[in-house]
Amino acid sequence: MTRVVFVPLLALVLCGCSIPAWVPLLGKPLAVPNLPAPAPEPRAAAPAATRERLPESDAVMDRVICVVNDSAITLFDLDEAEGYYLYESKESPPEGAARQALRDRLLQRMVENRLQLQQAERERIIVEDAEIADQLGEVMKKVNAKTSAELEEVLTGQGLTVEGVRKRIKDQILVQKVVRRKVGLRVTVTEAEIDRYLALNRDKLETGLSFEARHILFLPRAGAGDDGWDAARRNAEEVYGMLAAGEDFGDLARKFSEDGSGKDGGHLGTIKRGELALEIEAAILKLNPGEFSAPFRSQVGLHLFKLESKESLVGEALTQARNQIREILYREKYQSRLNGWLAEIRQRAVIEIRL
Repeated sequence: MTRVVFVPLLALVLCGCSIPAWVPLLGKPLAVPNLPAPAPEPRAAAPAATRERLPESDAVMDRVICVVNDSAITLFDLDEAEGYYLYESKESPPEGAARQALRDRLLQRMVENRLQLQQAERERIIVEDAEIADQLGEVMKKVNAKTSAELEEVLTGQGLTVEGVRKRIKDQILVQKVVRRKVGLRVTVTEAEIDRYLALNRDKLETGLSFEARHILFLPRAGAGDDGWDAARRNAEEVYGMLAAGEDFGDLARKFSEDGSGKDGGHLGTIKRGELALEIEAAILKLNPGEFSAPFRSQVGLHLFKLESKESLVGEALTQARNQIREILYREKYQSRLNGWLAEIRQRAVIEIRL
């Protein structure tokens, strides 16, 4: 029989006392990509205090389903982890193979959490009372409790105890500390690695930067075939010669362009990279601000372009890009080292699954 107790307050408590899984070296954390936290126990897992009040009949049915070295995980632990996971995720309870896959994932995360706590004990890592008190203070704010007595009353009403929540907080801090020691402090990103990433991905990083340009269009005469294209090219080359002689691009656009932008001196407005056809954008962006292009043929007609201005990865934009790259590389290295460390301590452990 599955015993699940939904405790909405517990989700609030656990969210409130979580500690960031990693700290980037520089800059603000990226909005994209989300790095998985260092294998915490599922947030929904109920604290020990909930298990302590099991009726005797339930306690008899609560059997050990996994042993991690000398630490036992019970069926009740897994049932509650599943229940809280479904409550927090708002997912419909899966059935059959899907449910078994979910429970397998939750159990593996619980195993990893136990391994990390055991490693923290071997490392003689300690958690100060002040650290727990700070996090417990955050819990009090979340539940609008002004005193310890009020907090205890709120928790008791939800089937929890202050000591149970303190234990959960302590375990979270222990895991964070041991992961920081074994993983976080051993990950570095060099300037050379940032330079290499920047060189390989500059085009992607510049996507979204804006530029301003002008345009003169010469259309081939409809139905004239190659003769129509030849005539359009002659006109384009003639105007190109006028530009080379120093005439104003805007004036020539108003006079000769067969595009709607002609009346505005050929001004195309502010354009973000990626908004134009690739070949046209490439023809414009290879220019320096103030330069104009030789006649360029597209599927539409012959074009003359002038680049007015463009944003580029220099100054503050380059600094921000480098900080983002540093965080991307840090996250990749962090996750790789975390996975390797978890695999290492798992390999050394004695894990017995009894499901």
